[in-house]
Amino acid sequence: MSETESRTSTPRLHDRLEAITDLLRRREGLLAFAGAAPDGDDSPLGAANAQLQAILDGLHPADLADIFESLPLQDRLAVWQLIRSDRDGDILLEVSDSVRESLIADMDDREILAAVEPLDADELADLVDDLPTEVLPELMASLDAQDRERVQAAMSYEDDQVGALMDFDMVTIREDISLEVVLRYLRRFDELPAQTDKLFVVNAESVLTGVLPLHWLLVNSPDKMVREIMAPDVNTFRPEDDAYDVAQAFERYDLVTAPVVDAGMHLIGRIAVDAMLDFIREESETEALSRGGLREEEDIFASIWKSVRNRWAWLAINLVTAFVASRVIGLFEHSIEKLVALAALMPIVAGIGGNSGNQTITMIVRAMALDQVGTSQVRRLWRKELGVSLFNGLVWGGAIGIAAWLLYDNPALGLVMTSAMTLNLLLAAFMGVGIPMLMVKLGRDPALGSSVLITAVTDSGGFFIFLGLATIFLL
Repeated sequence: MSETESRTSTPRLHDRLEAITDLLRRREGLLAFAGAAPDGDDSPLGAANAQLQAILDGLHPADLADIFESLPLQDRLAVWQLIRSDRDGDILLEVSDSVRESLIADMDDREILAAVEPLDADELADLVDDLPTEVLPELMASLDAQDRERVQAAMSYEDDQVGALMDFDMVTIREDISLEVVLRYLRRFDELPAQTDKLFVVNAESVLTGVLPLHWLLVNSPDKMVREIMAPDVNTFRPEDDAYDVAQAFERYDLVTAPVVDAGMHLIGRIAVDAMLDFIREESETEALSRGGLREEEDIFASIWKSVRNRWAWLAINLVTAFVASRVIGLFEHSIEKLVALAALMPIVAGIGGNSGNQTITMIVRAMALDQVGTSQVRRLWRKELGVSLFNGLVWGGAIGIAAWLLYDNPALGLVMTSAMTLNLLLAAFMGVGIPMLMVKLGRDPALGSSVLITAVTDSGGFFIFLGLATIFLL
């Protein structure tokens, strides 16, 4: 996409979305009223189309992606038909997977090929999995040998590996030339690749020997040789490297771009900060969805059936756990009948336990994502979290115990409340550490359904502990 296209601020983008929605409603009304009326530039329908086209042409592809994700399917496709064909590929790269699927489904094979053929090899690799299989042979045949090899190379890596995120648009120079020659060489470009902060220095065998930051190029004498001022010690990455680890390196060393090399230090691509930011955002969104038990990113305007398929699994698990909690309460029906205060107080025990468990599990999942802890440290983590929960249980359990004593004029009830609160917080801490650790042992995402599982444990456990203690000591 062009770097000269202006972005739109969030408030202004919201205004543009409202304007687009209003124009779409106006078009629908004109079409319904006029039927086969002329669609010339001077007609009301033509004027509405022109206004809509002017708004769309003034938006950056990233802003248009936000617009598409904010529109219901019918409006989304109506706007998609008005987008200039030369912008289709850039927009497909920006939208979410679910929205991209709906847009591609509205295109024929010829339109798809026209949209994706101008894209770079690394961008094509991002889209290939979403394209209809029948267009792939023609698409690959339209590429030159180098681009075809690059697309196939990028597709060979997992989504969370550097090789799937690297791009091939970079500037390389030789170490045995002067800075004056480098400057003349750069002036031959219409524009430098996006995020270019350094030039990659290679020898005759394309082995990376260093990098030349652009500001060094500008402040040094043109007579100097590249090898004299280049930085030989650079951060390099392999295509097999984990993208999350690389993202941490970008943050730690304030990198904008970094070279990607093979085992022999041959330069094969680069990784840029924009790709790292996109990856981190996608990882954060995936983790948030996993915690809620959603299997995949969901188009907010998806069909009912698609949304049901995405959500049913963990809802079913939640239903089972809720049923278990209800049966725990059922075991103590006679106790609740004799002391009605139990019914009013038991949600407090379960609720505080669930909140504490979610705090613990959030801290553990974050630490695991940052590689700060592993399964070998589970005992130390248990000791620490159990200590925190014991302190909180005694303090806040004591506070609610005193409140229960004063409210119901029953000191024994207050003591049971304090004990139940403390024990449920200890259970929450134990499971808050244990659930993500177990998930990792099983080879699963530690965040997957974590909030559902911890809530289930603290609800059932809290009810059982509180009602059990009440039955033993109060009745």
